[in-house]
Amino acid sequence: MSKITSYKDNVPVYSKEKTLEYVEVLKKFLKNKLKKANATGFIVGISGGIDSALTYSLAKLVAPNTTIGVVMPISSMSDSDLKHISELEKKFGQEFIKVDLSSVFDAQLKQLNISNKLAIANIKPRLRMTTLYALAQENNSLVLGTDNADEVYIGYFTKYGDGGADLLPISKLTKGEVNYMAELLGVPESILNKKPSAGLWEGQNDEDELGFSYLELDYYINHLNDKDKINSYIKDESIEKIKHKHKISKHKRDGAYKPNNVK
Repeated sequence: MSKITSYKDNVPVYSKEKTLEYVEVLKKFLKNKLKKANATGFIVGISGGIDSALTYSLAKLVAPNTTIGVVMPISSMSDSDLKHISELEKKFGQEFIKVDLSSVFDAQLKQLNISNKLAIANIKPRLRMTTLYALAQENNSLVLGTDNADEVYIGYFTKYGDGGADLLPISKLTKGEVNYMAELLGVPESILNKKPSAGLWEGQNDEDELGFSYLELDYYINHLNDKDKINSYIKDESIEKIKHKHKISKHKRDGAYKPNNVK
């Protein structure tokens, strides 16, 4: 992890000094990867949420003139998402590319004739991934993923969807650290205070779906080597859910499995 967070009476305390130091680490990371790939800029999918807002903010620090934000509505976006996207555009003085994927999504659903709610929902981030890569190739750019450390740990991302990216710059930051860094970098307050949602279906929000809070998950991740602290602070039910999600999502973090060599 990034070592930004310490705890006082089980309450997270974020170090401004270490956060700003880590911003410099991330800038160097992005700059080096850009140079190594011989690419000219970055592509970031913009949802109106804090993870994509922070990722875009970091990219702009490294490639201010060649970072492209892409908004990809499917069927509809909430009024709050549209408002927050507009606020982000105003902050950076740059209009995002808009690609409406609604008709593509509807056409694929008609062809597939499937009923599983999650299977249908996961089509959306996979369509967005292919869109981002098409734009990245067109613009000689790298796709930046927006998954944070919490999402990576429990596999809370769509395989080959939002999990499909060239670089994952905020993947070592817990949700609380994402919020704190975003605040320091001037992300609009309305986005900072927004309830986290993957936007998979109307009314969906992360914590209700997961069955535990990001505060609990942050604490768990920051105390992986101290089971006593985890057991004393987090409810048993939440611990079991976190363990289960981490275990069953290993395949997402590992990527496609390959057979052993012939002996």
